[in-house]
Amino acid sequence: MKLEEFKPVNQYKAINWNEVSDMIDKATWEKLTEQFWLDTRIPVANDMDDWRELDDDHQWTVGHVFGGLTLLDTVQSEAGLTALKEDVKTPHETAVLNNIQFMESVHAKSYSTIFSTLNTPDQIKEIFEWSDTEEYLQNKAVKIANMYLDPSQDPLKKKVANVFLETFLFYSGFYTPLYYLGHNKLNNVAEIIKLILRDESVHGTYIGYKFQVGLRDRTEKQQQDMKDWMYNFLYELYDNEEKYTHLLYDQVGWTDDVLTFIRYNANKALMNLGQDPLFPDTASDVNPVVMNGISTSTSNHDFFSQVGNGYRMGAVEAMNDSDYNVKDPNAGKDLNARE
Repeated sequence: MKLEEFKPVNQYKAINWNEVSDMIDKATWEKLTEQFWLDTRIPVANDMDDWRELDDDHQWTVGHVFGGLTLLDTVQSEAGLTALKEDVKTPHETAVLNNIQFMESVHAKSYSTIFSTLNTPDQIKEIFEWSDTEEYLQNKAVKIANMYLDPSQDPLKKKVANVFLETFLFYSGFYTPLYYLGHNKLNNVAEIIKLILRDESVHGTYIGYKFQVGLRDRTEKQQQDMKDWMYNFLYELYDNEEKYTHLLYDQVGWTDDVLTFIRYNANKALMNLGQDPLFPDTASDVNPVVMNGISTSTSNHDFFSQVGNGYRMGAVEAMNDSDYNVKDPNAGKDLNARE
């Protein structure tokens, strides 16, 4: 913003959680705060024996998968949520997006916890140099980031970009730890990923809902134009994602299974946006070992010995349709009475 464009405010209003105009904001805030977690609570070092059993090709894939995920979560935490907060309807929506932004930073930091445990300093340096320069990874990161950063872009398109990243583009990376989890390997690394998946389930659902609310305010022609753009954008992203997937997985022979998985999740992203699926792939087409791991419930860890305060990670369910059947918190209350 240029200095001459600044307009001082003459009043600032406090956020009032007793008067919530969109109850989805309140339901989402409560869901997100229920499932708060930190990477430092997960004993990743317990996976070292499994890590040492992997050959060089599989170790390379694991490390570079997480390098790619780190970059994408950096885009989300630095540019994505900042862009979405420029188009909010309520202060409660801002609060929810603040929470999401913080957790995206936790996600990005979590991969460094994995690196520092499993990889040598030289390997970590190489992974970050790779993620900062790899063509197909940079293609998708830059494409999404520019959508966020361009002030002339339609705010609804920024929401679409966010949901596509949350619910589609991350999943070429998530396949790896879920695959190992299904084979009872790298269980603590996978636990971090399942916690991230649990968050992303809420993030994608919430932002997809906000997109649908905004789309209803557009004319019929504008809605159709938005849908046409959305599917074209998804095709463009998928074309690049195919190349990225071949780069990561050809050497371990998983490419076809991963592509099925990401097409399935592309359809899930469209569903979050209230749209019809694009690809024929369904859950039954995905490797069942990975589908079992994608369940967003998590294992319970008793961390008393690690943190000394009896901390226990709660098993929190992912959001589902019933979470949107919320009631007015003021129903039946005398709003003039003091509690």
